[in-house]
Amino acid sequence: MGTSRDIAIGPVAVVSLLMSSMVPKLEDPEANPIAYRNLVLTTTFFAGIFQAAFGLFRLGFLVDFLSHAAIVGFVSGAAIVIGLQQMKGLLGIAHFTNKTDVISVMQAIWRSVHHSGKRNRKLFWLPATAPLISVVLSTLLVYLTRADKHGVMIIKHIKKGLNPGSIHELQFNNPHIGEVAKTGLIVAVIAITEATAVGRSFASIKGYRINGNQEMVAFGFMNILGSFTSCYVATGSFSRSAVNFSAGCETAMSNIVMAITVIISLELFTRLLYFTPIAVLSAIILSALPGLVDPHEAYYLWKVDKLDFLVCIGAFFGVLFASVEIGLLAAVIISFVKIIIFSIRPGTEELGRLPGTDIFCDVNQYPMAVKNSKALIIRVKSGLLCFANANFVKEKIMKWATEEEENDSQGKRTVQVVILDMSNLMNIDMSGIASLLELQNNLASVGMELAITNPKWQVIHKLRLANFVTEMGGRVFLTVGEAVDACLGAKMAAV
Repeated sequence: MGTSRDIAIGPVAVVSLLMSSMVPKLEDPEANPIAYRNLVLTTTFFAGIFQAAFGLFRLGFLVDFLSHAAIVGFVSGAAIVIGLQQMKGLLGIAHFTNKTDVISVMQAIWRSVHHSGKRNRKLFWLPATAPLISVVLSTLLVYLTRADKHGVMIIKHIKKGLNPGSIHELQFNNPHIGEVAKTGLIVAVIAITEATAVGRSFASIKGYRINGNQEMVAFGFMNILGSFTSCYVATGSFSRSAVNFSAGCETAMSNIVMAITVIISLELFTRLLYFTPIAVLSAIILSALPGLVDPHEAYYLWKVDKLDFLVCIGAFFGVLFASVEIGLLAAVIISFVKIIIFSIRPGTEELGRLPGTDIFCDVNQYPMAVKNSKALIIRVKSGLLCFANANFVKEKIMKWATEEEENDSQGKRTVQVVILDMSNLMNIDMSGIASLLELQNNLASVGMELAITNPKWQVIHKLRLANFVTEMGGRVFLTVGEAVDACLGAKMAAV
């Protein structure tokens, strides 16, 4: 149902980290594995419902609220926390915490090692050194030495064959259903964010486009059906997609080949995993985690954009010291604060003419641009002039004009007109119009005129309906050059 030709579907690290860190807080997988499994399947169902809904209702833009910086911080924090949680399997710890913050995990590791280290001292070295042993060698070693009889935990029996149906195991009457739905929402957003990023990356390389909303619908129905067949949340995997791409795959048929291979493995090879020590599985997970912690990307964010780095750090420390939900919430809040700051305090720039041309540009960016001694030309770097930023913009322009007036008294400049370039402005509300009218009156009181140039049709339409064009004497122009010539020349061209 999807539009990506290259994406490979399956369980991925980030989603697995989320599921294994959030669901155990609701049900202990050791004490009640069946109830835990049922909650995982129910979470998968909700994740599929949310993903399908996002696509059907064209809500793909919601994914964009999780910025690249937020994902970098979240993944890094989650990787460290889950890495510490793998100490349970790596060290053979029987009792562990279900909390996900780093302090609780470290306390659990310390208590377990401190109290039970002496009791398991004889074979303590085996699980501790298991990351250095491959799955095949470790399984063979356990089989030959029967180390499972002496405290080494192994996988034991795995049911062979296709997954059984699980629609009857979905827990909609569970007392934790609210938390399960919330977990499903978080997992859905993270999973679809990763899948969309993977799909777009390979689509751009091959020169085709993917439909984001259709991808969401596809992933949603896939996970809904997965929850009916004992599967947990799957999404697009970057590493597997890269293998697909390098192998020359051209269609989604590669996923069918992969599925057939998994079916064959489930039918024929599950017995070979009986003696595989759980410590090796923990080591495999640990070996994958360093690739998720990306200090170079964090440094790159710091170098390019300090606020993006703050989003990254917020997600990182939120996950590390609180929980996955807190980390994501911190990242989203900081992202919104960033947007609000940019919205309510937009930048302004003074324009000058490039010598020998009719082009006006920022005098700070282009020092060769020449200011007009009788015109103060200002451009507002915002797409919206509204209640949130209108007063700030008005005060900033008025302060600029007042400083120029003080310079006039010293004989440096004699500004007669303030020209406001509206080429960036996409829309305006009544507060914005009121602030422009007040700016016009304030400038008139000090002997200056206000002119505007290149307003978009939405803006000029509202200005005309509010009679602002008439109030300012019709000083609306197509270009800055035209405004300068008209306002400072003998003849004024009005729109």
